[in-house]
This record gives sequence, structure tokens and C-alpha cells, in this order.
Amino acid sequence: MKRFIPLSIPNFEGNESKYVNDALDQGWVSTGGAYITRLEQKLALYLNTENVAACQSGTSAIHLSLVNSGVQPGDMVIVPTLTFIAAVNPVSYQFADPVFMDCDDSLCIDPEKLDRFCREECKLAEDKLIHINSGKHVKAVIVVHVFGNMADMEAILSIAEEFHLIVIEDATEALGTVYLSGELQGKYAGTIGDYGTYSFNGNKIITTGGGGAVTASKPEYVDHLRYLSTQAKDDPHYYIHNEIGFNYRMTNLQAALGVAQMEELPEFVERKNRNYELYKESFQDFEFGRLLEFREGTYSNKWFYSLNISMDRIQGTMRDIIINLEKKGIQTRAIWGLIHEQKPYADSLAYQIERAVHYSQCVLNIPSSTQLTEEDIYYASKVIKDTIGEMAND
Repeated sequence: MKRFIPLSIPNFEGNESKYVNDALDQGWVSTGGAYITRLEQKLALYLNTENVAACQSGTSAIHLSLVNSGVQPGDMVIVPTLTFIAAVNPVSYQFADPVFMDCDDSLCIDPEKLDRFCREECKLAEDKLIHINSGKHVKAVIVVHVFGNMADMEAILSIAEEFHLIVIEDATEALGTVYLSGELQGKYAGTIGDYGTYSFNGNKIITTGGGGAVTASKPEYVDHLRYLSTQAKDDPHYYIHNEIGFNYRMTNLQAALGVAQMEELPEFVERKNRNYELYKESFQDFEFGRLLEFREGTYSNKWFYSLNISMDRIQGTMRDIIINLEKKGIQTRAIWGLIHEQKPYADSLAYQIERAVHYSQCVLNIPSSTQLTEEDIYYASKVIKDTIGEMAND
């Protein structure tokens, strides 16, 4: 039988069945129950933050953050183009306009171009950043920590403070990533800006099947986010609603799974780091590509490992590489299609997009599951190197 190594699959080694069955036995399976509170408390403790609200998805967490930030129709929100579209769509939910920003070599949003855009394309008027050509209020920036790699938050926070931008961190891929040095030492991804969002989708470092969470710089913001996520119910007896709410609360069954996964999170992060070092060793002499590194001064959860391939030396496309590897039992994927090139956003403002175009064409994500053994990694590495080598045009 052909050996198969998947890209990224969930890992249930602990109390998942026990806690889910307990929730079933109690009859608390929907958006109420003790496991939701337990998960929120475990997340807050792990992240060293005061308050966390569990919700339906990372997408809903971003949307709630935009709502609570007061983003209105016609406002502008700066977003990366190199990301999954779920980081951008909530801007459209608010009938606001995305402004697409380039990445730096970390794959995260480029702070130099962010600063240049704010300084050269906008002006400050009564503590508001106004886009000169359109006259629109540039209200917020969504920062994605791509593949678990911390964005340059020190630079981004400085820019945001100067230009009065609300900072929403998309840490959906970065649960566990933390600064080890500098001004932000000890700060976890998602706890640095005004809002932080997390995802527990099936391929994330921990999963609740679906689900997500949101935190904020002020505990009272999180209380309001939680309130909005449960249909903004003010009177549970007479169903009085004083705001527009959403059906964005996590279920107790999902949370039961999440509580068990949180018990395993530190071990999962350690495995991700050990496996990354094995891959790094395997690819160190590979002439057709290099393994992308993570930001110095941080300890990353290393959610996904990325191979930067010299596509100018390869006969064929990235799709050809993925298909050839799939035939050999190694599941990989390309990085996302750039969001500013997608049909819904083709007419949106995109600012000096350059590096993102390059990386979108040459980055390959390779198997990253926490179950990988040393043998799996060396085997996958050999198959990947041999396959790409066979496709080389020199």
C-alpha cells in the first residue's frame, strides 16, 4: 500500500472523548454549558489575558471585533492581500472598504508600506486618518500572523498609535506564538493589539471542529463581544434586544473538545518546533528551495511549514508540483490566491503589491501535523526533494 502523509490533521490524544461524552450526558450541547466557560478561562490563563469569549469561528471573531470597533459603511480597513479570504470578508460584512497591503519577507503585512501609505496617501484630521483621494476614514488594520509567524507588531503598534488606527490581530494560525524579547516580551499573538482573534478549525494547532475565540485590550470589550455573539439578549425572560446581535456563540460540545485540546496545546507547540528543526536539517542543502524561517525574538507555534521554491528553475507550475506529490502520497498545498486579485475585490484599492505576488507563486506548504514522526519527516522531505529535483530545468 502506498504511504500517505497528510498536510495537517487534528490530533486527539487526550480527554476529548471523555469531555464530549460528559457534555452529551449532561444534555448541554448548544450555546450554553460549563465547558464554554472552562474553555474561555483556560484560554485567558494560557494567553495571560483577562477575558476571552468563545465564538463560532475565527471569521465571526474578526466580524465581532469590527462591529465593536465601530467600523461603519464607507470606512476603510487596511488588510493583507496574502492571507486566507476569511480575514478580509468581515470588512465587507460591515459594508466597509478593504485597502490591500503587501507583505514583507515574513509573509505578514509590511510595516514599511503600511507607514508609507498612512503618511503619503492619507492625512490626519481631528484624530482621524483620512484617505486623501476618496475622503474616507481609514479606521483599522487587520494584521494576520501568517502560518504562526508573528508579524512585526512593535512597528505596527507604533504606526497605529501615530495614525489612530485600531489594530485587530488575526491570530487564527498563531495560538501559542509569543515574543521572547524586546518591548513586547511575554506577549502572545492576539493579545498585543486592540483585538485578537483565534480559530479552532480542523487543521489548526488545536481544534473544536469549527469554533474560534476573541479577546481585547479591555475586558469590558470582551463582555460586549460575548453579548453580541448571543443575539444581544438583554432580558432572557422577555427577550429584549437593544442592539443588533449575531448567532456567533460556540457550542458546549465544541468547547468540551476545546478544553481537552487546551490540555495538550503546550505539547503540540513543542512538537511543531521539534519537527520544524528536523525539516530544516532535511532541506538545508536543497538547491531548489529553502524552508522559510520564523521571526527572531519570538517562539512560534510553527503551525505550517513553508518551502520557498525556486520556480524559475522548475519545469511546470506549482499545481504540477502539488499533483506530482499527491500521486506519491505526500499532501501539500500552495499559498492562497492573492485577495486583491479575487473577483469580489478586483476593484478595491491595492497599495504597491510586489512581494506578495512573488511569494504567492513559489511557497509550498508541506506536511505539518503534530503526529508526524521523525521517519515521516525524513521520508516526506526525500519525496519532496526528489520530485522537485526531477522537475528542474537545469
